[in-house]
Amino acid sequence: MESPRPDAVPDVAELAASLRADAGDLEVYARVLTGALADALPAGVVEIERKRSLADRVAGRDGAAAVVRINFDDASFELAQGPHQPQARVNIRSGGVVISRRTVTITAWAEQLAARLAALASESQEARAALARLLGL
Repeated sequence: MESPRPDAVPDVAELAASLRADAGDLEVYARVLTGALADALPAGVVEIERKRSLADRVAGRDGAAAVVRINFDDASFELAQGPHQPQARVNIRSGGVVISRRTVTITAWAEQLAARLAALASESQEARAALARLLGL
């Protein structure tokens, strides 16, 4: 089997599957995105909102991830903790103002985000390397 080239853009389907696999546990997802991906993307692209309990504040802990947001110029992809499972949203922006908020399935969210990240990876070697690390290549 041929090994992937370091300059190859990751496959969108493979990337979407990886994103879907981690999306069920918001805390794991937050760690994955703030680790492998956030370092290669411009500052502010990956945001994590945390909910800190009194015990977290007293112990100096960050708290649990409540919302993971990946921002692009014209859209943001949010994964927020719901009552039973994470809720996925895609927000469309124009001129910095959100003009559309859609709740989507985690599968649709992961596929749309994967397509955006693959497009970014086609333009940036750092993003390609980060996605390769995310996929374990």
